[in-house]
Amino acid sequence: MSTTERPRILVVGGGYVGLYAARRILKKMRYGEATVTVVDPRSYMTYQPFLPETAAGNISPRHVVVPLRRVLPKAEVLTGRVTTIDQDRKVATIAPLVGEAYELPFDYLVIAMGAVSRTFPIPGLAEQGIGMKGIEEAIGLRNHVLEQLDKADSTNDEEIRRKALTFVFVGGGFAGAETIGEVEDLARDAAKYYTNVSREDMRFILVDAADKILPEVGPKLGQYGKEHLESRGIEIYLSTSMDSCVDGHVVLKNGLEVDSKTIVWTAGVKPNPVLSRFGLPLGPRGHVDCEPTLQVKGSDYIWAAGDNAQVPDLAARKAGNENAWCPPNAQHALRQARVLGDNVISGLRGFPQKDYAHANKGAVAGLGLHKGVAMIVMGKMKIKLKGRLAWYMHRGYHGLAMPTWNRKIRVFADWTLGMFLKREVVALGALESPREEFYEAAKPAPAPAAKAGPAPVKTEEKAKAS
Repeated sequence: MSTTERPRILVVGGGYVGLYAARRILKKMRYGEATVTVVDPRSYMTYQPFLPETAAGNISPRHVVVPLRRVLPKAEVLTGRVTTIDQDRKVATIAPLVGEAYELPFDYLVIAMGAVSRTFPIPGLAEQGIGMKGIEEAIGLRNHVLEQLDKADSTNDEEIRRKALTFVFVGGGFAGAETIGEVEDLARDAAKYYTNVSREDMRFILVDAADKILPEVGPKLGQYGKEHLESRGIEIYLSTSMDSCVDGHVVLKNGLEVDSKTIVWTAGVKPNPVLSRFGLPLGPRGHVDCEPTLQVKGSDYIWAAGDNAQVPDLAARKAGNENAWCPPNAQHALRQARVLGDNVISGLRGFPQKDYAHANKGAVAGLGLHKGVAMIVMGKMKIKLKGRLAWYMHRGYHGLAMPTWNRKIRVFADWTLGMFLKREVVALGALESPREEFYEAAKPAPAPAAKAGPAPVKTEEKAKAS
């Protein structure tokens, strides 16, 4: 970390908003005008819409993440966490990966911490659940699913087989519907290479507390998505929830009980809870309360955007929805980051702030290879697509939205190779504990047991004998 007398712009979070806001600030900033510092526990940004395809093996995990230091060469990138913020002194406390925590002064602050999985106190969820918020979880889910097929193929115990081949997904939004669609595709392809496992042996279950799935694309396309998934043998239970999953025994509110080794939790997100320690004004659900300019209410030097911010949706309010807020999706995050970056530069130079307003352009979702739904908004007209064409729209939109040309090219290369080569179905479960085998080989051998023999003769007895 460098020390400087220039104003410091501190960006808390290196996700979609943090990365794009920092890039925008560096692009607009004059040489030596300020120091931009980005703090995040990870040294990379993850493009979350591609996590389902990563779990299915359609995209290499390395191509879904963007290294912060590579794309922000003119910024300070600190790998650690901001634990507290003292607004009176304009100082943030940084807890690095190793070493003692330290204070970092700042002049301008950007809050871009994103969201974490929204969970409930369900017995067994913490021990059994698998999330889908990070690249590590996507890799882990892929390896886990393929390992369950390995186990089922190699045992004669019907109870073990049934538990290994039952896959439960909780949450029917984008993350849940896309993930179960992709994972079912993966399992269906992988089953071709197993002697004792077929798709008919597997059971896929999707659960949601709402009365529909994919609400973002509208009721008609959501119903199509439901019918499509059901046509592939996926059981969907709506208006229900999971009561418990202790030791993999899943109990649903509707009375259904199944045993499963795979419980994937995608039932929504919530703002990062550490925000409560920053002394910022928060909305009823824990989001940072923002003005239309993305400035935090009551402050002229703090901005926030993305999943951790409560931003008025001016376009929707103009259309008549007076209480509309910007939904937490990549479409808004990208555009908010640009406006935020411009407003930080304006604040640095004493210029007026600009309001953020963006009309919804629609939504796209992939439900597996060559399958998807899409709703495109063009003025007052909504174009609804489904099937292969919608799937092309999904890939095209997110492929172009992927940050940096380096990653765009790599993702499209993965897709192109996938057209000609078969899907990889190898599980690398040892990634979870890569040192285990070496440890077993290198650990000291146990000391040999002492041999039984005559009891030792005492010194006095030796003297008498002599």
